[in-house]
This record gives sequence, structure tokens and C-alpha cells, in this order.
Amino acid sequence: MKKLIIAAGTGFLGNVLVEYFKNKAETIVIFTRGKNKSIENIKYVHWDAKTLGVWKQELEGADVLINMTGKSVDCRYHQKNKDLILSSRIDSTAILGKAILTCKKPPKVWLNSSTATIYRHSLDKEMDEIDGEIGTGFSVNVATNWENTFFSQPTPTTRKVALRTSIVLGKNGGALQPILNLVKIGFGGKQGKGNQKFSWIHETDFARSLEFIIENPVIEGSVNIVAPKPSDNNNLMKTLRTVKKIPFGIPLPKPLLEIGAILIKTETELILKSRNVIPKKLQDHGFQFRYPNLTNAITNLT
Repeated sequence: MKKLIIAAGTGFLGNVLVEYFKNKAETIVIFTRGKNKSIENIKYVHWDAKTLGVWKQELEGADVLINMTGKSVDCRYHQKNKDLILSSRIDSTAILGKAILTCKKPPKVWLNSSTATIYRHSLDKEMDEIDGEIGTGFSVNVATNWENTFFSQPTPTTRKVALRTSIVLGKNGGALQPILNLVKIGFGGKQGKGNQKFSWIHETDFARSLEFIIENPVIEGSVNIVAPKPSDNNNLMKTLRTVKKIPFGIPLPKPLLEIGAILIKTETELILKSRNVIPKKLQDHGFQFRYPNLTNAITNLT
């Protein structure tokens, strides 16, 4: 791969991708709100994620564009944050589409972030890309508008894939470390009823799955980026206690989680929604997970 572009590549998942691809791509270009600079084969180019600028020139002749742009959902869902969560995703996706239209030689493939939260709360049915049932509510509305904006962009020579990514478990960011901190101080019991499904993926398999999609031109549309078998919250917390050799964990019922969410300025949906999602497209095309087992994944990361 000669040229890989990552829009908003300085966050947790962006850093995972940079680390994975830095020796696989001749040049990595990161669109950032920060200043222009270059470090070895990584070039940082300023953009505002909503208007055309000189950054669009970088798209010319690129092999791959990965868009990771979007305000974190780890916040309180008051109207200002809701507006920013939605607009940051819609605006960046739309302007990238406009920029691609100006290219004489546009990127060969465009991977755009989406979310496995697009599916309904499900305890009973595993959601794949074919038969999965789209849910309702604010987060689902964001996801559906995001994907609609993405797929409506007229890019006839650029293959498009929406990445319906679950919770990515990693060493240096994401959801794992805050949950581990709860376990370490004794609050490692089930959260809520504990039966809500937990769809996840190891950070290495996250990056590997994107590489697999890039290298397989028949894969397009929406793709679930999740490990093969969802766990549940009760098993997740038990696994964390086992791996960290902590003998007990106080459970946190929903009312306590609601209070805690207010105090740390987040939402209980991130913990209590049952994400029961499976990677049918990836598996049908032969992708082999390095960390299909939750215990092995957590052991590797802690």
C-alpha cells in the first residue's frame, strides 16, 4: 500500500491503526485539527472536518481512506452534545464525499466508521448484516443518518464500506481500562441485570479486519466489526475478576449506575444496552480472528 489516509487518526482507534499500518504503508496521512507536521512516514494535515481545504489534495491517488471522525459518545446526552455527536459524523462524511468528487484519481476504497449500536437492544437474537434488526432512539438515529450520508455520496470508482464496530478492547484507550479500574476497587460485579449482551473485538483484530476488507474487493456495504461470539456483562465482569485475581465484585444495580453516570458525565446506555452482534460478512469471506475468545483477549491486554 502506497498511501493510506486516516481522517481523525489521533484518537484511540486512530492510534491503533497507525501502529498497525505504519510498516505496511509507504505513507500515512492523518487529517487532524492540529498543526501540519511530519514524523517519519506519517504526515499530519490540518482540516476542520466540515469545509473543503488544501487537505483535499491528499486524497488524489490514495489507496485507502479511513474516516474515524466523530465526537465521543462517552458524554451526557444533552442537546448540545447530541447535536455535536450527529453533526461531527455527518459533516465530515459529507465533505469527504465532496472532496473525492474533485479527484482525478480518487481513493480505491473508503472505509467509514459506523457503530454496532445501530441494531436494537437484543437478548434473544444475534444480529448480522443481513437479518439484523435496526433499533430506535438517539444513538440509532445517529448511526442510520451517518450511514445514509455515507452511502449517498456519489463515488462511482471508490468502493465503500461502513464499519459497524462494537466495543474495541485495547491497552491504551477505549472502554477496557475504566471497567478494569472498577474491578480493581471492588466494583467488579454485574452491572444492571448482567444479562445484556456484550459485543467486543480485540484492537489487533480491529486493525486486521480493516486490512482484510481493504484487500478483498468483493466486500462492500455495511460490515460488523465484532468478535465471533458475544459475551454478556456478567461473564465480562467475571472474566476480568479472574484475570486480575480479584476474588469478589460488588454488583452495580441500574439506580447506582444512573447516579454514577451523572457524576462521571456519561450515559448508562454504554453499559446497559444489549449489543448482540456477530460478524457474518467477515466470517463468510474467510476472516480468521486472532482473539476470538474473551478471556484470551483480556489476558493479552492486561
